[in-house]
Amino acid sequence: MDNNIQIQIAKPFGPSIAKANIPDEMIQKLNDYVDNIIKDKKKSIAQNHGTKLAGQVTQEFILDRPFCETSGWMEFLGKCVSTWVEKSSGVPVKNFSLRHSWVVRQFKNEYNPTHWHSGHISGVGYLKVPENFGSSPQSNKKSNPNGRLELIHGSRQFLCNSLFKVKPKVGEFYFFPNYLMHTVYPFKDSDEERRSVSFNADIDEDIYNVYGK
Repeated sequence: MDNNIQIQIAKPFGPSIAKANIPDEMIQKLNDYVDNIIKDKKKSIAQNHGTKLAGQVTQEFILDRPFCETSGWMEFLGKCVSTWVEKSSGVPVKNFSLRHSWVVRQFKNEYNPTHWHSGHISGVGYLKVPENFGSSPQSNKKSNPNGRLELIHGSRQFLCNSLFKVKPKVGEFYFFPNYLMHTVYPFKDSDEERRSVSFNADIDEDIYNVYGK
């Protein structure tokens, strides 16, 4: 028997996820925008979005449309989504329509329960991350979920995981289909802010609606 067996591993099932890096200049623009809103009580109230979102966190507020358009944020999201979808499906995206984008300010002991989004495409990236998310009470555990994003799909089976954990890093942005369930774990031992930015968007209906083909 030939012991030099070569195989290829394919993963043709389940949704694909894209990862991109937010440019440093854009991170600065987003953080400056957020910091200015925090200082302005009227804007903080006017742009509050927490009642419409799942997060059990300190503050969630919408990014206004003019900022998204003039800062280049909408353009960044559109280009990333178009590249990802075309590489995954082989079909170019002609229409990218941002529904809304928002910021989540999370502090220790706060969390985001399992949920999903509206639209066709969603995503989340990181603008500020605590240096330390705190240790796990079970020090013998292989991984510490504190402050992690967890993406969920299906159920765990042989050769098939159903969970994908992400340790937040400033500048990293993850794109995924709107239906992909996800949650964010609480963290402790830090008074620093875990600041993330998310969005929902629509693309060409004939690309997204696979049942209509």
